Amino acid sequence: MRIGVPKEIKNHEYRVGLTPDSVHEMVAHGHEVVVETNAGAGIGASDADYEAAGAKILPGARDVFDAAQMIVKVKEPQAAERAMLRPDHILFTYLHLAPDAAQTADLVKSGATCIAYETVVDARGGLPLLVPMSQVAGRLSVTAGATALEKAHGGSGILIGGVPGVEPAKVVVIGGGVVGSHAITMAIGLGADVRVLDRNTAVLGNLAQIFGPALTTIYSTKAALEAQVLAADLVIGAVLVAGAAAPKLVSADLVRRMKPGSVLVDVAIDQGGCFETSKATTHSDPTYIVDEVVHYCVANMPGAVPKTSTHALNNATLPFALALADKGAKKALLDDPHFLPGLNVYQGQVTCEAVASALGYDYLAPETALARDKTTRAA
Repeated sequence: MRIGVPKEIKNHEYRVGLTPDSVHEMVAHGHEVVVETNAGAGIGASDADYEAAGAKILPGARDVFDAAQMIVKVKEPQAAERAMLRPDHILFTYLHLAPDAAQTADLVKSGATCIAYETVVDARGGLPLLVPMSQVAGRLSVTAGATALEKAHGGSGILIGGVPGVEPAKVVVIGGGVVGSHAITMAIGLGADVRVLDRNTAVLGNLAQIFGPALTTIYSTKAALEAQVLAADLVIGAVLVAGAAAPKLVSADLVRRMKPGSVLVDVAIDQGGCFETSKATTHSDPTYIVDEVVHYCVANMPGAVPKTSTHALNNATLPFALALADKGAKKALLDDPHFLPGLNVYQGQVTCEAVASALGYDYLAPETALARDKTTRAA
């Protein structure tokens, strides 16, 4: 198979779909790889590095899309990229379709086979291709929040860890999953007063065992959530419903009553955000203020540290990308029941139930879609 790696074009997105080491693996499996010139510049990988790994360098994204059978990216395809998709393309990347009607419509229209990193599961029901970026985003959420708390950025002017004789910031993490646990790690490491809310008592018990008395664990009720948010200096939204739009846990009314200069960091913004006042921002303009509360809602947070993020992501995605290249999409997906939920759009049909429900599409189960006679072009 011929695999294409275009340069990412989302605002300040420096990651890349395949590292040179991953290209080397693809080539060793007998596949061709074409890479857009300077696609790896953000991680310090030159065109020469990709050529040494066996890739062919092409001058533009159109050249890559025209040449490739499978497109491997990091972020969801932007409008200009979606216009280059063909029915015979396999697209393998993050998609986050539930809150993105325009992207979904374009992918449906393209007829392409669109597989989302974030809905692939493992044997325990986890999200193995989302985990590495959730780890990065969780840690970044605290450093981003700490910066936003500085007075020059609209914050209250509090140092997250305090100093001897001065109280640290109160950090509230909503959700104790992968993002939440890594945010907690960073916040405690910086010396903050940290609380976590979750509705899963097993999750709270596990976090209490890991972090001990340095972390306050709280069962999340409406009253508890409100009390903690109102007392917080920094609130980190770390909730996820796989493939679906994030629930709005903090209302606009609650934001109005928060302390002036407090900060909200919405890590769920890729899925629409978990604060009612959230709207997606970029690395070039990461924050805005509503009712004297600073909002940090960057939709590609891990793109700020592309070297770490790209290598962590490739460690997780490479086996799946190899399966697609070695077997073709149909066989690779049907052979692996944990890979199958990654199929979100197939030949003009929405095959992710959460996306179909969120956007009003008819849902077609992925195994049903793949079994249809016309699937030979993805085989």
